[in-house]
Amino acid sequence: MEGPLEPGPAQMRISDDDRHRVAEILREAAGEGRLDLDELDERLEATYAARTYSDLVPITSDLPPPQPRHAPARPASAEPATRHDSSIAIMGGVDRKGVWEVGPRHTAFAMMGGVDIDLREAVFTSAETVITANAFWAGIDVIVNERTRVVVEGVGVLGAFDQVDKVPPQLAPDSPVVRVRGVALMAGVTVVRKGPKRFRRPRSLHRPH
Repeated sequence: MEGPLEPGPAQMRISDDDRHRVAEILREAAGEGRLDLDELDERLEATYAARTYSDLVPITSDLPPPQPRHAPARPASAEPATRHDSSIAIMGGVDRKGVWEVGPRHTAFAMMGGVDIDLREAVFTSAETVITANAFWAGIDVIVNERTRVVVEGVGVLGAFDQVDKVPPQLAPDSPVVRVRGVALMAGVTVVRKGPKRFRRPRSLHRPH
């Protein structure tokens, strides 16, 4: 007998921080003249009464989303790879890049924001990694190298769930498998195959005599 179904990302409970972020968007929209004071009060009341992410969606559906704000890159260090099992961006941005550890399952969720998951230098802990990527009015990019086998099983609803190979694959029997599944609702989830990062040597300021 099958157990009870787990709630999808849109039915997950929101936090007070999530409500405050939406309230800030509403106040900025009112300051720009997109909402009058009565509309602002009505939507703020609905925001603080919301319980799930799906409750928040109609409150800002007719307002332009804010620009994703990505966290600044940290300098490389000799510390062990940090494990990340989730990447969640709500009206913001999350970057996973460089040397980091990815487990057999990784959850990516973006609502009115952006998530970049760069696996080219990641440390895999299993032969197959399943990434569940759900995006709502947002974008999620998963970047792999030419030696990674990719299986894309996502669905785009008024959006796109695509794979783009910028370099040809070079697969082997022991190539790691990355399986990407989920839903892109009026959003985009893209799996991009790229080559390794290249170091560009600065040009010399001195010309040969």
